[in-house]
Amino acid sequence: MKYIFPILLCIFLGCQSVEKPEKPDNLIPKEKMVDMMLESYLSNAARSVNNRKIRSYGLKLDSLLYAKYRVDSLQFAKSNTYYAADLETYQEMFTTIEERLKALKKEADSIQKVKEAKKENQKTEEEKEKDSILKKSGLGPALQSASQDSLE
Repeated sequence: MKYIFPILLCIFLGCQSVEKPEKPDNLIPKEKMVDMMLESYLSNAARSVNNRKIRSYGLKLDSLLYAKYRVDSLQFAKSNTYYAADLETYQEMFTTIEERLKALKKEADSIQKVKEAKKENQKTEEEKEKDSILKKSGLGPALQSASQDSLE
């Protein structure tokens, strides 16, 4: 019985009201904020892949992001805090970001496939060109039989 009062006191003191931050005067619009967050995640990914090279060029990716969208870091931080206080809105923003990242990955994958196909096609054309040169010179059959002899 003597432990009930301290437990209730801890529960009572542990409960507190969380106040939603005030809407900043210069709140970044939701769509622009999504764009900025997407680019911020992409720049962080770039840093994790090759940070040394980025630093060697003297790039400050966050500064570039703020300059591109004409905002400062404080405005971004306050806007982010405001949107993060409303979990439903913040979740919608992240869902949008995730969809865009998936679309970018799909686009990058398709570009990579086209590049690989071009490279493969170029190799095939080079091989055909070599074969035609060898046939014209009359060395084609001789080289083929020599390569088969070396395999045996």
